[in-house]
Amino acid sequence: MSQRFFKAPVATLLICFLCLTAKAQLGYEYAQYDIGFGAAASRVIGSDAEVVTFAPTGYVNFAYNLTPYINYVVEVQGGILKGGSYTSRSKRYFENQYTAAMFRAQIQAGEFIKYSDSRIMNGLKNFYFSTGIGFVVNKLDIDPNLRIPDDLGYYTPGRNHSNQVLIPARIGYEFKIFNKYNQPSVKIDLGYQFNYVLGDDLDGFETGNSQNDVYDQVSIGVKFGIGGITSYRKAIKY
Repeated sequence: MSQRFFKAPVATLLICFLCLTAKAQLGYEYAQYDIGFGAAASRVIGSDAEVVTFAPTGYVNFAYNLTPYINYVVEVQGGILKGGSYTSRSKRYFENQYTAAMFRAQIQAGEFIKYSDSRIMNGLKNFYFSTGIGFVVNKLDIDPNLRIPDDLGYYTPGRNHSNQVLIPARIGYEFKIFNKYNQPSVKIDLGYQFNYVLGDDLDGFETGNSQNDVYDQVSIGVKFGIGGITSYRKAIKY
């Protein structure tokens, strides 16, 4: 009788362990942290210079994944923002060797939709939207001759060095690559980001009719899951 009494809880624990193992193999587990890097083509929109030009940006980020589809991202960017031309009517040209840091909350469609019964919905689950707050440090070297009126009456006051708050808004798609445990261990991120700057010094020009500066980006990056393995309420891979 005592042996049967002992075997029953052991069997129950064994069954529970097998169930948890099977759950992990079905793709319920994920890393709570990601580290990533990438590159982007960036441009200043609505600049006080006539010519819009794409320029390179690099970035690194760190993410805390509350779930596989709710992510909090800290990102640092560095690169060049430039535009205008010395041959344009206003002769305005700028090159900003900028650095930006931002915090974004990101939510993916998989948090809301049921994707296990449809290939289409399964493909849509990785679309995301993200927004937050950040700041940008501007470093320019504007020709001093542009700071005084020319014979056409163009006058371009402004600052070569400034710090400004920005609001990022991002949409994108995250391709998840799964390891042998069906955990999303590598993620390829394609995104478009719109950065609204609370100021008019991104291009170094402050004209009387200027509005706040904006720069946008098209980017590709890769993220790697690191540590803190935990489980989700439903399978991530189908």
